[in-house]
This record gives sequence, structure tokens and C-alpha cells, in this order.
Amino acid sequence: MNNRLYNLFFNLHTVSGIVISVALYIIFFAGSFSFFRDDIIAWERNQNELSADNLPAQINPVLDSIHERYNLNSRDITLKTYYEERRIAVSLGALKDSLITNDNPRAQFFYIDPLTYKQQSYAESYTLGEFLYRLHFLTQFFYPVGYYISGFVAFFFLFAILTGLLIHWKKILSNFYTFRPLAKLKTMWTDAHTALGMIGLPFQFVLAVSGAFFMLKVLLLTPAAVSLYGGNEAAVYQDLEFDVPSYNFENKRLEQTPKLDSYLLKVRDDWPGFNVNELVINNYGDQNMHITLKGHQNYTEKFNAPGTSIFAVASGENTIVKNPYSDASYLDSVKNVMYRLHFGDYGGYLLRIISFLLGIITCVVIISGVLIWLLSRDKKNVPLKKQKFYRRVALTYLAICLSMYPVTALSFVVVKLAYPLTENSIYWFYLITWALASAYLIFKKDRGNCIRFSLLWGSIFGFIVPIANYSITKTTFWENLSMGNYQIAFVDVFWIALALCTLFAYLKVRKKTNN
Repeated sequence: MNNRLYNLFFNLHTVSGIVISVALYIIFFAGSFSFFRDDIIAWERNQNELSADNLPAQINPVLDSIHERYNLNSRDITLKTYYEERRIAVSLGALKDSLITNDNPRAQFFYIDPLTYKQQSYAESYTLGEFLYRLHFLTQFFYPVGYYISGFVAFFFLFAILTGLLIHWKKILSNFYTFRPLAKLKTMWTDAHTALGMIGLPFQFVLAVSGAFFMLKVLLLTPAAVSLYGGNEAAVYQDLEFDVPSYNFENKRLEQTPKLDSYLLKVRDDWPGFNVNELVINNYGDQNMHITLKGHQNYTEKFNAPGTSIFAVASGENTIVKNPYSDASYLDSVKNVMYRLHFGDYGGYLLRIISFLLGIITCVVIISGVLIWLLSRDKKNVPLKKQKFYRRVALTYLAICLSMYPVTALSFVVVKLAYPLTENSIYWFYLITWALASAYLIFKKDRGNCIRFSLLWGSIFGFIVPIANYSITKTTFWENLSMGNYQIAFVDVFWIALALCTLFAYLKVRKKTNN
């Protein structure tokens, strides 16, 4: 590569990286915690999952409980477990039979606990795990604008990865094995940036591609509908299998509404190891009532094996739309592989821990990139006014990014001690505390203090997390382990391990500063 091309790619890499650095850090930091979203929710509520990504075997009591309040006759109903947690998401269509009188005839959405039958709205059931998951695609920032911003950030991150590969291509192996911690500051950060960037490269590439795919696909559907489907968006959603089944309402009552447990049992008997995570009922109690069961094989057994089975209640006819034992379609492969690679939920705790570590490594790569950018411009030949500007920018970036760690740890303590908190309470506590911590670090005007403050207070609050859990539940993590409450125990152990690591890092940083 000649010097002109090298300089071009180097500048593109620098500019694209510095422009997206703060948003990218937020995405990866919150995304790293999102690998344990379900565990965080279980810990916060002190409720373990009933079965992994699976509707309970006995669904009739749940439906009976909903029926008492909403009268399900003639409605379309969807019961779905989105994640590995206890509650079930319930979507009710509006009443189709105008003769039925009910206080809640319109469409409804809520969550229900299959053990207590307690119903909660989305806002009432909001958790810190949900907040961090949403934060990792910037939903909190002017939805849906933040949603699309995260997609473009993922796209430009992919661009930064490719340009970074090009500028390091010739020395990619030698640079990977080079780390000089005793050299000057810029050299040390450059070595760390290159080596850690190479370690996390496959992970970062997968997350960048899949993240851009998820966040920007909505923007592609409308042009596709116009250019390929003559403006028919419904046909696009149907071909991409984003639509939901629909059947005409005949307004003829069934003699007896069937028990749905038998349909769940049949599907699970036909497909051993199959997780039924979605139940769709069309025209409940009507002659044209249909039951659709969707799910997938255990990811440990088969990586890409979705299944769909439809039952016509009146006739008893069973139609298998997708057989998990048959080869999945190309569309299934693309969508499911993207989801599985992005969420890292097919390899148990080990894979999620590795994914978390790679996510944190990416955060370090981002921070080191910002420091390299600053140190390469903080020179005597640069005008003083520009030097001050570069320092302010770098300090602001560091303050916003690094303060996320102690704020997140403190949030775990607060949501446990003050459970249950509403959606607005979690929003405002996290965002205001984050803003105050960032403002404090910016006001101090000390990059070293930024790092030390974040590591120290993040460690302190991290150690308090299991203490806060014990103060409320009176159960230690080893007692939870012995009782099989692995999700709850994991969060306590996770924070102890993370706090120990960051405390060690703080002591090293403080020692180097003192010397």
C-alpha cells in the first residue's frame, strides 16, 4: 500500500472512530451486561426462571385467569416468553363479537406471572436488566432516533474495523505480539489498542454486522416494498415471516372451548427437546379457532431449528409449517444465525462470560483509541488553543464513558434495596446519576482521576451488590447455589469477581501514579 492510500485509510479510521467512540462505548458496555439480562432480572425480582425460554406445561390456568378479567371469546391472543424469565408476555386483540360486553374490549398488552397470576403493564414490570438491554441500542435517547443512531454507529464501526485492518495489515502479527508497558504513554496505548483490537476482532466484526442488520433493517423494508413489491409492505413482511397468522372470524361459537395443554403436550411429544415459546390463538371460542405453536430446538442440540405447528380446533387438522428436524430455510438461517451470534445465548454461561469479557476488551480498545488520538495531537508544535480543545474533548469522552461503571454498580444496589422501581424511576436515577458523575469528572479536569474514580467507586459499589441482595433476601450466593437458584447466585458471584478485578486495576493505577 502506498503512502497516499495508507494516510487516507488511517485518517478515515481515526475520524470514524473518534466520531462514534462515545456512542460505541455505551453500546458495548451496556451490551456486555445485556448478555446477563435474564439473570439480572431474576436477581432483581428474586425469581428464578421456570424453564429456559419455554411456556409452562400447564397454560390453561393462565388463560382462565386472563379470561376472568378480559373475556377472551372472539379475541386473538398471543402468549410468548421473549427471554429466559418467569413472566409471560400477553397480547390480546380487540373483541370481534360486538355482542360481548366487557370493561376492556380493546387490545391489551401486559405480563403475567404463571405462578401467582399477577398482571403487570410494561412500565410496572420494568427492570434494570431491561434498562441496560435497551440502553445498548440507545432506545432511551429520543426513541426511535436513538434506535437508528445505534444502527449507523454499528455500520461505521464496521467501517472502522476494516480500515484498521488495512492500516495494520503488513505488521498485523508483529504488532499483535508487541506490548511495551514501560515505553512512553502513546506507545503503550498504541500497543494495547492494536493487541486488544486483534483479540476481539472476530467478536467485534460479528457484533457490528448483526447490530447494523437489526437496527437498520426497518429502513430497508420500505424501499424494498416500493422497488420490489410495488408498495405492498404487507407482502414484504409476509415473505420475511414477520407477519402474524390471521383467520376470519365466523361468529359461530364452539360447543366447548378446548384445553390448550393437550396441544402443547402433543407438540413436545412429537418434537422431543422442543421449546415452545409462543402460543397464538386466533378467534378464541369460535368455530374458526386456530392454535399456532412456535419455538425451536435446544440450541445445544441444534443451532438453527425453528418449528411451527398449526391446529384447526373444529376439524382437528394439524398443519406443520416448519419441522425443526428438517433443514431450515435460507431465510431462517440468516435471521436465526444473526440473532444467535449477536446474543451469544447458544453456549450457556461460558459463552456469555467470554462474550462479556470481549465486550469489555472492546471498551478498552475504544478508550485507548481516544487517548492515542489525544496524545498524537498534544504536542508543542500544536497551537495552545487547539491543545486545550483536544484535551477537553478527550476528557469529556472519558468522563461519560468511564463513569458508566460506578453508576451501573450503584444502580444494582438501589434497584435491589428499593424494589420494585417504576420505569421512570430507573430511567431518571441512572441517567441523572450518570450526568452528575460525568460533570464531576469533567470539572476535576484530570484524566488520571477519571480512571481512578471510576475503578475505585465501581469496585466499592460492586462489593455492596451481594450485600444488598443478602440484606433483602437473607440468602447468600452459596445458599442460592445449593437451592438451584443459579441465576440469582450468578449475579452475586459476577459482581464479586468484577469488583476484585477492577480493584486490582485501581491499585495498580494508583501505585503507578504515586511512583
